[in-house]
Amino acid sequence: MSERLLVRLQPDDSLTWLTQDAAGRALSGTNTGAPPAEIVARARRIVALVPAEKVLLLETPRLAAQRAQFLKAVPFALEDQLASPVEELHFAVPERLDEARVPVAVVARDVLRDWLARLAAERIHPDALIPETLALPATANGSVVLDEERALLRSATTALACDIAGLQGWLEVVAANEADAFVPEVRDFRAAIPLRLPGRIGQYHARQRDPLHYFAAQLAGDPPLHLLQGEFAPAHRHAPALRLWRAAAALVAVALVLSFAYAGADSWRLARESDRLDAAMRDTLHQAFPEMDKVAGEPRALMDSALKRFSSGSESGGLLHVLAEVAPVLGSSTRSALRSIEYHNGTLELGVRAPDVPTLDLMRERLGNVPGLKAEVTAANTVGDGVDGRVRVAGAKP
Repeated sequence: MSERLLVRLQPDDSLTWLTQDAAGRALSGTNTGAPPAEIVARARRIVALVPAEKVLLLETPRLAAQRAQFLKAVPFALEDQLASPVEELHFAVPERLDEARVPVAVVARDVLRDWLARLAAERIHPDALIPETLALPATANGSVVLDEERALLRSATTALACDIAGLQGWLEVVAANEADAFVPEVRDFRAAIPLRLPGRIGQYHARQRDPLHYFAAQLAGDPPLHLLQGEFAPAHRHAPALRLWRAAAALVAVALVLSFAYAGADSWRLARESDRLDAAMRDTLHQAFPEMDKVAGEPRALMDSALKRFSSGSESGGLLHVLAEVAPVLGSSTRSALRSIEYHNGTLELGVRAPDVPTLDLMRERLGNVPGLKAEVTAANTVGDGVDGRVRVAGAKP
C-alpha cells in the first residue's frame, strides 16, 4: 500500500500521477493518464496539484485569533484586491494561525467544483488540493520551473504562474521587491534551448525530466495551506468509519427492537399466565366457598377473608377453634369412626359410625362436658354392624 498518491491536473485537464512511500520517495516515474482503480484504493492519502494560474495567493494580517472568526473576516479584508464578487470565491487559510501575516488562497467556486468533478470522473477523491506553485521550495533565493509554455515562480513572499513570454517581466518585479536576496534557481523541463533571463539567475538546470517527480520531492509532507476546506472539505475518507458507525447503529436498533419484542412477548405470556392463575383461584374459591361467587373482589382477597372468617370471625370461635376442642374427644375412642364433618352458622355437624346407641350417647356426653361446647345427637340409624349417628356441636366463644 502506498503512503500517498500524487496526481497532477494539467490546464488542459489531462492527468499524470505517481505514488510515494512514507518518507516521500517516489515509488515510480510519472505515469500519464488516470491512475488505475486499485492504485487509488490502496493509497492512504491522495494529493492533487492543480493549475496555479487559477489560484490567487495573498497575505493578510491575522484579523482574529479564532480561525472561524478569521475566515468570516478574510473575504471583506481582501475584497479590494479581488476582481470577482466574494460570494463567487472560495477562501482557504492554514489550519493553524501562528504568524502575524496569514497566507490566503483564493479560487473561484465554479473552478474548484470543475476540478473536483474532473477528478471524481476518474474515481479520484483527493484529501488535499494544492496549487502547483506551493510544490516549489519557498526560499529567499527563489525557484523557477519552466514546463512547456508555462512558468512557475516562487520566492519567500511570492508564488505565481504565467506564460513563458511573461516570465521576464515578473522576474523583474519580484527582484525589485526582494532586492539582492532574489537569485532564483531555474529548472527547465522543456526540450527547447535554455532561456536568456534578466537579472541575477542562480543555477540553470536545462532539459530536466519529469516535473511531477520534482514536485513530489519537494512535498515531503502536505503544505499547511490547501484548498479543500469548509464546504469543500473531503468527507470520503471518513466513509469507512461512518459505515461502521451506521452498522453499529443498525445493530443497536435491531437489538432494541428485539428487546422490545421480547419484552412485549414476555408481558403477553405473563398476562396469560396471570389470567390462568386468576381463573384457577376462582375455581378453588368456588369449590371451597360457593357463597363467595356473588362477592366482588380479587380471588385471593376473598379467599383470605373467608379463611379468616372461618378461623376466628364467628361468635362461637370459628371452625378451627371448635375442631381443636372436639379433636381430643374423637381421638380418644377407638370404637367410633368419624365419617363426615359439616360446619355452618357456627355449628359443627359430625357424622359418626358407632357400634351401638349407648356408645354414640357417651360421645355426645363427653363432647358436652367440654367447656364452652354444647352437643346433641340429632340422628341415629341402625345399620348392619352398628349405628350411623349425627352429633351437633355448638361452640361458644373461647
